[in-house]
Amino acid sequence: MTAAETDATGTPGATTAQPQHAGATLPARIAALRPVYQDDLANGTDRFFEPRRSDCPWCGSARLRLRLRTGDLLQHKPGRFVLDQCVDCAHIFQNPRLSIPGLEFYYRDFYDGLGEQRLAGVFGTRAGTYRNRARSVAPFAASPANWLDVGTGHGHFCETARELFPQTSFDGLDLSEGVELAQQHGRLARGFRGSFPELAPTLAGQYDVVSMFHYLEHSRDPHRELAAAREALRPGGLLLIEVPDPQCRYARLLGRWWLPWLQPQHLNLVPVANLRERLGTLGFTVVLEQHREPHDPIDLLAACWLLFDALAPHEDAPWLRGAPPGRLRRSARGLLLLAAAPALLLATLFDRLTAPAAARAGTANAYRLLARRDS
Repeated sequence: MTAAETDATGTPGATTAQPQHAGATLPARIAALRPVYQDDLANGTDRFFEPRRSDCPWCGSARLRLRLRTGDLLQHKPGRFVLDQCVDCAHIFQNPRLSIPGLEFYYRDFYDGLGEQRLAGVFGTRAGTYRNRARSVAPFAASPANWLDVGTGHGHFCETARELFPQTSFDGLDLSEGVELAQQHGRLARGFRGSFPELAPTLAGQYDVVSMFHYLEHSRDPHRELAAAREALRPGGLLLIEVPDPQCRYARLLGRWWLPWLQPQHLNLVPVANLRERLGTLGFTVVLEQHREPHDPIDLLAACWLLFDALAPHEDAPWLRGAPPGRLRRSARGLLLLAAAPALLLATLFDRLTAPAAARAGTANAYRLLARRDS
């Protein structure tokens, strides 16, 4: 998911107008955005949250328990975020959930704006991951005619998957302008910008494969997203889903430093049994479940980085109060992160050495389901 989420009816959240400074230096861009952010924060963060709910959004149970309290560990935007867990079905969800203004505020400059270049570089260099995902479909559909990638961003998955499925027409759907740029650059045959549940009736029965990679956890209503996928698929079509695994052992061992919690962007974290059951209710048969293949071996590295980043003086950002960091604070940050290098290296080695056994050890941080629409 690469833009502000949608409201309960699927209407995209409004985007706050921001100063445009093409070609400006990063400090100049930050300085230009500072008044906008400070105005947003003038009355606190309460308006960024909906009222707390008393029941589970997945099964409706009123038996909830606190799972996690944390802040924004990546951008360091103000606010505190709570994840509750359902005692009955184990679903984990943000509570209170971000409001539409909150989604706009916390997504802004994460995937786009100040964060666009950084994340575009990350997504554009994961060809191996994209091939791994695409290969999971091959035994069940050798040459699908039409494939829709939901939450496609800039279409990098589709561009790579075309190498394995050269006869397949790849379309993409996203809330951000990245999907339009992806079509312009030829990564997508067609790019659809908007809410999937709202667009699904216009796409009904058009696809042999619908994929959702690390998309469902961003959704305000996963049930509607799954129903939309069923509508877009032809009978016999395949739905490919990959999401963080909240039952990963590292989720408990690392606490708030476990990267896939990703607060405040991740709103729902679904245990695999829940997703399998829901797919069955919608008329799907799960034909493949994977844990080792979608595992990304970065848990300890990411936890160490988040910890050291939290301890170090923050880099300048327009949502932070006070004067921009001077030379002393910048030097202190650089020295602390330099001192952390041995720990980061050891964490990287441990992640990679233990990756082959992640599924058996229960430390795989994601799972993947492939389900066939039966009717």
